[in-house]
Amino acid sequence: MIEQSLIDLWHGFGVALEPHNLMWSFFGVLIGNLIGVLPGMGALSAISMLLPLTYTMHPIPAILMLAGIFYGSQYGGAIGAILLNLPCHPPHAVTCLDGYPLTKMGKGGTALGITMICSFFAASVGIIVMIFASPLLVSIAFKFGPAELFSIMLLGLLCGGTMSQGSALKGVAMTVFGLLVGIVGTDVNTGTARFTFGLVELSDKVELVALALGFFGVTEFLRSVNRMQVVGGGVSVRLRDMRPSKAEMKQAFFPMVRGTLIGTLFGAMPGTGPTITTFIAYAVERKVSKTPERFGKGAIEGVASPEASSHSKTQVDFIPTMTLGIPGDAVMALILGALIIQGIQPGPQLITEHADLFWGLIASFWIGNVLLVILNVPLIGLWVKLLQVPYRYLFPSALFFIAVGVFSTNNALFEIGEVLVFGLIGAVFVALDFPVAPILLGYVLGPLVEENLRRALLLSRGDFMVFLERPISATFVSICALLIAGQIFFAIRRSYLKRRASSQVNQDMPVNQDA
Repeated sequence: MIEQSLIDLWHGFGVALEPHNLMWSFFGVLIGNLIGVLPGMGALSAISMLLPLTYTMHPIPAILMLAGIFYGSQYGGAIGAILLNLPCHPPHAVTCLDGYPLTKMGKGGTALGITMICSFFAASVGIIVMIFASPLLVSIAFKFGPAELFSIMLLGLLCGGTMSQGSALKGVAMTVFGLLVGIVGTDVNTGTARFTFGLVELSDKVELVALALGFFGVTEFLRSVNRMQVVGGGVSVRLRDMRPSKAEMKQAFFPMVRGTLIGTLFGAMPGTGPTITTFIAYAVERKVSKTPERFGKGAIEGVASPEASSHSKTQVDFIPTMTLGIPGDAVMALILGALIIQGIQPGPQLITEHADLFWGLIASFWIGNVLLVILNVPLIGLWVKLLQVPYRYLFPSALFFIAVGVFSTNNALFEIGEVLVFGLIGAVFVALDFPVAPILLGYVLGPLVEENLRRALLLSRGDFMVFLERPISATFVSICALLIAGQIFFAIRRSYLKRRASSQVNQDMPVNQDA
């Protein structure tokens, strides 16, 4: 199997190095790097805006471009966090804790150099894991029927809902909201219109582009509209400043390895975003350190481990998305939707049915990460200047491109209205502390869950025991039950501890006595 994987990888390099594929991969990592640097933007916004462009493209360059935006934005996000204490994206918030103190100590360039080395190493390990772990699923591909696919997608929905930031109940509610949006349109089995409210434009379905740009484009800008005019200034990094010493590399080596292992482990788990991974990596590093008091004051380890975990997870995230059809986070759900739009069904058989796409994508990861290293070294100064662009210019420019991108999908003004509605709804959800990422997960997986549920019940003549009689399906259903039980247990435990703490405070308060 290892020999066959290496042969397939060599074929993948041949696909990825074709001029047009290489051009779109370069374009993706360049845009991703730029988007990663800019505050208020993100991989979700960028992929949403460029998704209409993929409609007229061949599937391979389209997916190479979207993937390049995803892992390219991870590189760019660390620049603002380290140099300006500006976590442009949540996964890099923990990088600020030690990255910015290093900048104030005059070691901002060193921190960026360590970040680039750790990122490339972690991404390479993640790619290797993907090469040898993904083909293992081919051997069990034919064991996945409708019952198994329903159970594993149900697990993905539960993971995405319950493991999102904040309340698990709110996460599940947003997943259900996404499911309801996903079934809007005409039922393919009965031809009945569902939740269209008499609008002919909704008879097909809610467009993925409109949904994504509304919740992850307009909403993000509405949330950031009061940002200060100029983010920062006076920061300069020279090329020689980015070369770490041998002592600094020795100090960062084992944190880099530990962060990579943590990111690889969590990358295979659906629903665990890179933010969770980076904070866990930072906590582990601080726990194993002999001098934990250094963290938060400019510790190299506090930059190396989280950044390594973020990049290894970014690469390994593609394993459940491509081979099982389960997106690990909202960005993966969007890429999953792009595959479906191109007529490609993600799942265990994708590796054999679309070998050019799968192995070309893996090969492009290495090519893209090399391009990112080459790009970041001379362009650090330019990225710092971009961080100083007033937000009042970024905001209307992005809205303009959002409107153009949505309209170009089907040349319909109605879809621009959809973006506006979803953007306003998303802003309300965010104001109420509801996570919007599970909505996209529910939208993408919802129709697939319904399709496989119907198919399984049709084959079993309506017997729900089919989901428990088949071993693989029963395993995933059991994990779903344990996940729900665990969330209920922890919710009851938190409530009990809160009441106990409140009772203790009341007992400790002095009793007022009348004079």
